[in-house]
Amino acid sequence: MEQMTSLTLLVLAAGMGSRYGGLKQIDAIGPDGATIIDYSIYDALRAGFTKIVFVIRKDIEDAFKATVGKRFEGRTAVQYAFQELDVIPSGFSVPAGRTKPWGTTQAVLAAAPFIDGPFAVINADDFYGAESYQLLAQHLQTTITENAMVGFVLRNTLSEFGAVARGVCEIGEDNLLLQVTELTHIERDGELAVNTDPSGLKTKLDGDELVSMNMWGFTAGIFANLSEYFDRFLIASSATLTAECYLPSAVNELIRYSDTRVKVLRSHDSWFGVTYREDRARVVECVHRLIEQGHYPERLWS
Repeated sequence: MEQMTSLTLLVLAAGMGSRYGGLKQIDAIGPDGATIIDYSIYDALRAGFTKIVFVIRKDIEDAFKATVGKRFEGRTAVQYAFQELDVIPSGFSVPAGRTKPWGTTQAVLAAAPFIDGPFAVINADDFYGAESYQLLAQHLQTTITENAMVGFVLRNTLSEFGAVARGVCEIGEDNLLLQVTELTHIERDGELAVNTDPSGLKTKLDGDELVSMNMWGFTAGIFANLSEYFDRFLIASSATLTAECYLPSAVNELIRYSDTRVKVLRSHDSWFGVTYREDRARVVECVHRLIEQGHYPERLWS
């Protein structure tokens, strides 16, 4: 029998959720205190992932491990990586006045010592759906060179309570990703959507656009490329106190200037997440509906 490749799920959980107003990664949205992370990991384990790496911050370590990590440590391999402001490549220094870490590319690089094979990357506060994990697992089990991104329909990712940032995808032949364009202020506009750029210019969107929700599948070789990109980012932008090295921007450059290939996997699942505190009621309702429909047991870990 052919041996299955070991797959790691990398969960980005270092953010404090400033717009939401609290540590939303450990906020219960299902029965028995289940969080969005619980449902994500439940889906990932069912899809064939065998190891979990959480990227967190030192100041939330105790609360996170007690509330989230303990649920999984007896069920699968679990490790913790820490994203910290001062953990940057040698030769660089943190500028005076900077208070926050350097973005999602740095968060992924923080996990490099714990990953030696194919892995998926997700946000801790996004619910992606079971099919999305199955698509990633199947892809990562069958390739050694091609990365992947799971795409979602824009209108299914918007909040009723304020603007959101989304990465709108341009897709070429063979469903290969050509570019992700970050639009940072998208709001519903009836059945459509509208983005307002920093200058106030409004752009209409039809809502059918495929967007990145930071759900990626990578081969372990991506770390070397991301490390080189992060160095270039620090050279160009480290003096800007609020600059962040976003993963989609890194992927864009790798696609454009290297032989990196990223296959777009189209998920039919509904995405939902908690951007604003008011979003929580909808998330709770959606989870309970999925339980009633038999997609999840009443208690995930009983």
